[in-house]
Amino acid sequence: MSYRIREATPGDLGAIRPLLPRLAAFDLPERRAPEDLWRGDEEMLLKWQEGQEPHLTAHVAVDGGDAILGISVMRLRPELLSSEPSAHLEVLAVAEGAEGQGIGKALVGEAEKAARASGARTMTLHVFGVNRRARGMYEKLGYDGELVRYIKDLDG
Repeated sequence: MSYRIREATPGDLGAIRPLLPRLAAFDLPERRAPEDLWRGDEEMLLKWQEGQEPHLTAHVAVDGGDAILGISVMRLRPELLSSEPSAHLEVLAVAEGAEGQGIGKALVGEAEKAARASGARTMTLHVFGVNRRARGMYEKLGYDGELVRYIKDLDG
């Protein structure tokens, strides 16, 4: 599959939004609703479209006809513990038919370049422990599972 990476524009949002449910395309923990994994990202992208997210950079992978195959969204924000300049990979989603083509890796690479160019010294991301495929890719790209988040249901 042939594709190229380009910076996303607010006009791309209509084609990006259908990719967001892919953020929940793995065996979710029972207590999680799939839409909870992408609803906040959709709101963030709507703000970006309106010019209210100046620290956000988005890239899309497109095929020869400019159809969007994947997206990465990076936001500049201080590193959690040191407060040094950092970035966070907010979104990485690839269309179902485009998986396994290196698109996710290429999109992460573009997000890293944009973060570096903006002065970030590190980039963080969140991934569910049960999402082994994503964790494997991130680890191959040099990411370290530095922190572990625990959760306990208090209602049951």
